Amino acid sequence: MSVIGIVAEYNPFHSGHEFLLNQARLVAENDPIIVIMSGNYVQRGQMAIMDKWQRAKAALNSGADLVFELPFSFAVQPADIFANGSIRMLSNLGVSELFFGVEDANLNFSYLGQKINQIPKNRMDFRDYTQTYATQYNEMVAREVGHEVNQPNMMLAVAYAVASEQLETPLHLHPVTRLGSGHDDPLLQDKIISSATAIRNYCLHHPNDLTELKKYLPKGELAALEKQKVYPNWNLLFNFLKYRIESASLEELRSIYQMSEGLEYKMKEEIHTAEDFTSFLRQIKSKRYTYARLRRLCLYTLLNVTEKEIQTSYQDVSTLLLGYNSRGRNYLKKIRKDVELPIISKVDKKNAASGTLGLQVRVDRLFEQIMGEDQNFGRRPIEVK
Repeated sequence: MSVIGIVAEYNPFHSGHEFLLNQARLVAENDPIIVIMSGNYVQRGQMAIMDKWQRAKAALNSGADLVFELPFSFAVQPADIFANGSIRMLSNLGVSELFFGVEDANLNFSYLGQKINQIPKNRMDFRDYTQTYATQYNEMVAREVGHEVNQPNMMLAVAYAVASEQLETPLHLHPVTRLGSGHDDPLLQDKIISSATAIRNYCLHHPNDLTELKKYLPKGELAALEKQKVYPNWNLLFNFLKYRIESASLEELRSIYQMSEGLEYKMKEEIHTAEDFTSFLRQIKSKRYTYARLRRLCLYTLLNVTEKEIQTSYQDVSTLLLGYNSRGRNYLKKIRKDVELPIISKVDKKNAASGTLGLQVRVDRLFEQIMGEDQNFGRRPIEVK
């Protein structure tokens, strides 16, 4: 059996994601496709525009057989931690093949993963505070392996390859060239496939008429988006963040995950004059940190996620089953007794008390306040025929 895995955010699910699933199905044939998907918070440090259940359903309707949640402690992280957590979970679930979209599918990603894993750790201890960690890392990779990796999906693909090569049995990698718009193109293009960024921006600026999105979304997704009363974004959350920073002591802020090098002082100093979230990010921005890094820090701060809490969640990793079809159900029955990763199909007081699931349930409380719908208790996996 050739079990295929995909790591995704589907924020939201669009025709490009459908294309990748179709490519995976050509290889999988009648074997299962498993998706590990970020929950209600995504890597770039913000809420997903649709809840995890809607996005999981879209994936199942377009060819996925099983969809599991990537816990918050891995999902809202830089590429290396995001990739390491998701790849290990897929491997634990019996995945042997990994499909992912990239700007250039001709690269030998397995080779790149092997070479980067051979680089001594002391060469990755970057001390140049005039450049971001990501810039210094990419420059180091270019020196060591002879290839620049500076586009979003390429960077993530290399992180997948590095994580895969650390497994006892590395995954077989299947890069697929992205079609249509670029990863972060902010506006809709006259192409078959648009970026998720452009789709989100359109939702925020045209909430009362989304018909323009019809050609970029698989059947049924436009209706799901139109049913929503609100589209989560940082503008809705900024006043909550402002209150959190102004009311917390420096000591409390210092305990927040990834709060380092005096950033708590900078956040305290700048929050008073910031008019909105965008201006606040600009005011705390420096050459040391990317905007993605600062957005994640703001999210940790808003949700009061501490260093201790993240480290504790790594010691008790589990995953929530979001949905399945008949092929996925049959595969799950086959492997469930042998899988070391605890698979949760129903959240209750006991399993929500600690670990990755406990953290997930806690941070989802804010998402529930924004969206008006419970995200964990009382929910069961989606079944698609």
